[in-house]
Amino acid sequence: MIIKELLYPRRCPVCDRPAPFGRLACEKCVGLLQKIKGATCMKCGRKLSESEDEYCYSCSREKHYYDRGFALYEYSCINQSIYRFKYSGRQEYADFYGKEMALGLGRVILNIKPDIIIPVPLHSSKYKLRGYNQADLIGRKLAYYLDIPYSDSIIKRSRKTIPMKELDASQRQINLKNAFIVCDNDVKLNKVLIIDDIYTTGSTVDSMAVELKRKGVESVYFAALSIGAGM
Repeated sequence: MIIKELLYPRRCPVCDRPAPFGRLACEKCVGLLQKIKGATCMKCGRKLSESEDEYCYSCSREKHYYDRGFALYEYSCINQSIYRFKYSGRQEYADFYGKEMALGLGRVILNIKPDIIIPVPLHSSKYKLRGYNQADLIGRKLAYYLDIPYSDSIIKRSRKTIPMKELDASQRQINLKNAFIVCDNDVKLNKVLIIDDIYTTGSTVDSMAVELKRKGVESVYFAALSIGAGM
């Protein structure tokens, strides 16, 4: 492992330069990342403005089928890092992401006591193109650090969907209709925690939650590396 790191030094997830030997990221760079702090939405975990009470603007106006969610970073501070992670093959970033999520969200996740952690799945065509599922890489690391069972085979994406950022709210619902399929007819799990890199509108997590609850799961939560500012 030491020889490998000397020959192929891992890159800092923030600046993308070689990280200091033995570290997952540059110490100064870590300080630039803005964690979600203060009052947060009781549904999605988004940071609340002073004018809001328990729920953010989006969650106060839209019904969600998941039970509750949490996020570590504000998307604006880590969007470039996530882009490299997803599209430039920076799979080693998952080590840092998973560890930071365990440190920052571990207490609340352990309090939930999920039976298992699962990732948001990729369609097979996108997986072949990219070579990996970014949510899967993060989820495995988080599960390892928190010592929680993990599986990437409980639910699959059954059809290819259009990127959500290109659609409005009603189009997202149509886009994700029947997009996921639970692989077991009788899922003997009470609480499931879904992992993803970005939470935007919650449409994807909602669609997964509907299918999981239809198969017997009682509660569905999510934990995201980052979350957008919302409307």
